[in-house]
Amino acid sequence: MSLPDVPSLDLIRERLPLIFPEGFEQRGYATREVATRVIFVMFYAGAVEGKGGWLRPSQVTDMSDDQAALLDAESRKSWVVWSLSNKKTRVANPWYATNSREQVRDETIKDAFIPAGAVVERAGVTTTSSKPRYALGAGFAALFASNLRAEDLESAIAAWQKKHLSKGALMRIHLVNHGRTSASGVVTVNFPNGKGVRDLAPGPSSVITKAVVEVFAPNFLRDPAVLWVSESGNKVVVSDDVLMKALGLNINPAKTLPDIILVDLESNSNDHQDVLVVFVEVVASDGPITRERKVALTTIALEAGFSEKNLAFLTAYQDRGKGVFKKGVSNIAWGSYIWFASEPDNLIEMHKGSNFKLADNAK
Repeated sequence: MSLPDVPSLDLIRERLPLIFPEGFEQRGYATREVATRVIFVMFYAGAVEGKGGWLRPSQVTDMSDDQAALLDAESRKSWVVWSLSNKKTRVANPWYATNSREQVRDETIKDAFIPAGAVVERAGVTTTSSKPRYALGAGFAALFASNLRAEDLESAIAAWQKKHLSKGALMRIHLVNHGRTSASGVVTVNFPNGKGVRDLAPGPSSVITKAVVEVFAPNFLRDPAVLWVSESGNKVVVSDDVLMKALGLNINPAKTLPDIILVDLESNSNDHQDVLVVFVEVVASDGPITRERKVALTTIALEAGFSEKNLAFLTAYQDRGKGVFKKGVSNIAWGSYIWFASEPDNLIEMHKGSNFKLADNAK
């Protein structure tokens, strides 16, 4: 078995976030330290597609700093034999405890690397077998060549992503990246039904606001209109006073209002019973629709004469992989919705109540 060169841990740490950028669904698993060490050990053991070697998860947990420093072929081959032996005695300072194999096997290899095509499985090995079964995909391994730099590295990564990642994954990555770059300049928002354009201040909140107005509204509302848009500091950007008056919705700017108020006019009527009012909170750092916030916004709408059944509440984020969503999701109110600009066709419903059977929604 010919052994490949072993990239340094620092080089692997540096490249993983480039290969799996923001927007990649399992980015947390694919770019953390465990992932770095899994890749290192695969190279060390020669577990690269076409090289003849395969990895067992226990080899990652059994690796140590002292062993990792021995990069000559003889030391590596001897270690592979030792690490696969059932009679071995563990070293004094292994990288991980023996009960840490799940984060190596399940979270990193199975959940992140295999679906992305970064790791391949050995054919003909049963699930109950103790034989080593995992190897780096040849194309993925090539991305860690030390002489691959700058534009050549970018091109190689882009080609690998195009070949191995799904169209949905690539679109999500593109939308997240587009949102990040768009946040650096003035954000121009096109309002539905030819209602003109408005410029919002640079920043991630404005990028999400633009996505809500231009993408969410036409995707999820039949006849959308924008009643209200505000920026940080309670600066009102849009206030459609004529439509609000026609709807009987009396919005007091002195009150704590949401970032966006949308309405679905149902195409042919301005009657309260035919209009859906959607209160939207844009979350770039904090401030989702919590239970308390939902109660306060409901009060505003009820005072205007609307029925609670004609209200909807939405928390909008850039991407579900970001920490801001993970931090705040436990506080989001039941009976509301969650939407991500990076996955615009999907919507999470925080279903409230128990009178619902999964079979009722089966298609």
